[in-house]
Amino acid sequence: MGVPPFSPSAVFTEWGLPPLLFVLVVWATGLYLFGVWRLHDRGDRWPVGRTLAFVVGGMGSFFFATSSGVAAYDTTLLSVHMVQHMILTMVVPLFCALGAPVTLALRTLPRRPRGWLLAVLHSRVAKVLSFPPLTLALYVISPWALYFSGWYDATLRSDLLHELMHVHLVLVGALFFTPILGIDPVPGRVNHTFRLLLLLLSLPFHAFLGVTIMGQSRLIGGSWYPSLHASMPWLPDPYADQHLAGGILWGSGDLIGIVLFGVLFAQWVRSSMQEARREDRRLDRLERLARNGEVAGPSNGQQSGPGHASRATRPSGDTPAGR
Repeated sequence: MGVPPFSPSAVFTEWGLPPLLFVLVVWATGLYLFGVWRLHDRGDRWPVGRTLAFVVGGMGSFFFATSSGVAAYDTTLLSVHMVQHMILTMVVPLFCALGAPVTLALRTLPRRPRGWLLAVLHSRVAKVLSFPPLTLALYVISPWALYFSGWYDATLRSDLLHELMHVHLVLVGALFFTPILGIDPVPGRVNHTFRLLLLLLSLPFHAFLGVTIMGQSRLIGGSWYPSLHASMPWLPDPYADQHLAGGILWGSGDLIGIVLFGVLFAQWVRSSMQEARREDRRLDRLERLARNGEVAGPSNGQQSGPGHASRATRPSGDTPAGR
């Protein structure tokens, strides 16, 4: 097995279709677009931005990371694998969360499947898996467990485990980012201040992990990468490539983190503006009710006044007690 020397153009020319992941992309994209079509068919509106976020940003970046030249070289160069790692753990979950697939499902599923979905969302398992401290711990610990155990070595030697690792990276990222940046009604959602704190806590671990990988004297993957030199002599020194991989993890984590902060800040501003508009409408209603009360008050008093007066001046002999 061998691939031509790596170059930027090879990312767009060396394509393949991993069966499990390709089927997953096709089904996820097809079901989402079918839900959008159902909404439009019955006259409801679904934002185009959400569709583009899920289909193009989410599923498109997942397909690119697992089928393009990035995937062709992810078992050949650790540095390329780190690019793939960052796409799967941060970019794909972010765009999928912005696509609001759970909201779309709740609006389009038939009654019984919608009930099943609601039961899952309100289940104890969902609440535990979306508990913010737990999702942060999983997000931080997962790559350490991947690269500093025999797990990553096993994925290099098994196609099935390799594809399942890609799914795992996306799921861990989705568990962490969906309650923070998503708009779906999922458990684990907290106020914007706590969301900002969670993002701040997650960012240093990319830098720390990257620096640790750069300074490692032991090769990640064991003898896998040195063994490839016999069939691909163009490969760089494995230690130099591992040093580059750590730098990519460090730098890209900070870069994508800035994007995440921008998205969270925009959502925070939008939420504040919506809350301000709701408060304005509430105050307007109270003001209208107060004005109506002022107008209605005197007329009611004029109608009830004579009646009270007539009862007050009625002779006592006309009352039952007088009789």
